[in-house]
Amino acid sequence: MTIALERPKKKTRSAEIREKLGYAVIDTDVHTQEFEPAFLDYLEQVGGCKIVDLFREHLPGTGLFRGHQQTLEERRTHRTIRAPFWGRPTKDTLSLATVSLPKLLHERLQEAGTDFAVLYPNLATLAPQIKNEEMRRAVCRAANLYHADIFRPYGDRLAPVATIPLQTPEEGIEELEYAVKELGLKALQIPAYVTRVIPAFENYPDEVKREATWIDTFALDSAYDYDPFWAKCVEQKVVPTTHAVSMGWTQRRSISNYQYNHIGHFASAAAAFCKALFFGGVTDRFPTLKFAFLEGGSDWGASLYADIIWHWETRNPDILQNNHPGNVNREELRELFARYGGPEVKDRFEQLGSGLGFHGKYFAPENPGDLNEFAAAGITKAEDVRDRFLNHFYFGTESDDTRVAYAFYQKANPFGDRVKAFLGSDSGHWDVPDITAVVSNAYSMVEKGILSEEDLRYFLSIHPLELYTSLNRDFFKGTAIEKEAEEYLASVGR
Repeated sequence: MTIALERPKKKTRSAEIREKLGYAVIDTDVHTQEFEPAFLDYLEQVGGCKIVDLFREHLPGTGLFRGHQQTLEERRTHRTIRAPFWGRPTKDTLSLATVSLPKLLHERLQEAGTDFAVLYPNLATLAPQIKNEEMRRAVCRAANLYHADIFRPYGDRLAPVATIPLQTPEEGIEELEYAVKELGLKALQIPAYVTRVIPAFENYPDEVKREATWIDTFALDSAYDYDPFWAKCVEQKVVPTTHAVSMGWTQRRSISNYQYNHIGHFASAAAAFCKALFFGGVTDRFPTLKFAFLEGGSDWGASLYADIIWHWETRNPDILQNNHPGNVNREELRELFARYGGPEVKDRFEQLGSGLGFHGKYFAPENPGDLNEFAAAGITKAEDVRDRFLNHFYFGTESDDTRVAYAFYQKANPFGDRVKAFLGSDSGHWDVPDITAVVSNAYSMVEKGILSEEDLRYFLSIHPLELYTSLNRDFFKGTAIEKEAEEYLASVGR
């Protein structure tokens, strides 16, 4: 039996909206799925049959997916989380095939009114977290080879990310250079963190070490100095982006409910990395380097931006002196306690700690310089927060996420700024089954008064152009939107 496949003859509403908008629409987060038999061919070329067998045997049973191999009782005993399941749009065969076939995705992207897309293959988020070093590096290398090859004919509209492992800065640098120099990939995805065993537990059995871990976000209190990796990103003119998960973290460990674990987890992982980059001074030491956080929305970015400024204004080194224990006027305090205190404080004043706490000696940092927790970020005034945060961080947001209003609510944001939200549709997953609905969904926020027409242009076009040309002004050269990119660069004097 032969099924006749007819492509749409009528323009989609998204395509009609794109014509009305008159500017390039860029989707920074389109998901794809590897065709497993072909990918395993690449993995065998890189790592041999042994690695292929290990990959088949162990990857589905590690990390997020361990629970699929356990009964409910086993999950309860080990507190193994309810893992993701049924993540692809299977009811619509066309949408399912689009996830895996580059030629079809290229065709449907144009039907969807989207001019250019950055692609996040399935292995981009999984491979860097593989614990076995040999397998991790082989899978990342094979993924980069595979995606560079299958998407090369469609580079006018599609750019797959390179998959970069970061257990150490050295392995990250090695794969980054190979992906950019040898494969010609120009976008990259890094993990937002790696989990490491707490040193005090390194000699314990594996089942203990698996749980006794800490989150290394590469930029604050890290096990390694990752500055050489950030410097390599600048040298190779590539922007680090992350699509990190926090399912399995302490507050996201339901053994029975995937939705409980899923809600908010992208934002939590991204926020941990974002704060580390800021407070660890990466955005101060690398003033041209920008970062993007995908699929977590942008409301958390707006909240974090305002929160850091609030903390600066209430905990900066000068204001903090108002809390110095040496400020206490003991005689005045004694008189107040004597006048207003009850029998529970009578004749016991000398037992009172200097900070009204339970410690006889008020806590003080060993090094007076440690009082300024904004020092590494290079902050001396609130405006510096804007420079180190707002000018460096971009937030991928789905087309129907109305919370993007927080990012564009300039009256509420510090200094009247827009937080740099941009379209990251997440199409290809269960929450966005139809890629042709993305632009239409985004435009509906203008129709509902959530965004202005100008806001929408920043969301769909200006912010992604700004990000991806920040280090590489030729990022869009040879693509379907080369002319629009050149016009944007000319408009900002670059």
